[in-house]
Amino acid sequence: MIVRIIGQGQFDVRSGLYDDLNKIDNKIVEYVQKGDEKGYKKSLAELIGVVLREGKKVPDKELFESSVIVPPADMTLEEARQVFRGEGIFKG
Repeated sequence: MIVRIIGQGQFDVRSGLYDDLNKIDNKIVEYVQKGDEKGYKKSLAELIGVVLREGKKVPDKELFESSVIVPPADMTLEEARQVFRGEGIFKG
């Protein structure tokens, strides 16, 4: 699966990580709904960290359709309210 992190590029992440990433995403949705900025920031950093660690960077010259687009680590809680709602960014 191709995951884009805004400002950092695309990463080829094995699909077996989908459930783990979805769990982190669900935590982010909960923190955002509660207005817990500390929990939100920590979980977003965790999500980005897993993608960076476990994913293989796609060369910038190559471009694939992204399965998931992850916002940048500096996204504010207010901005996150528009992105992390319902099922979050990982659907299903």
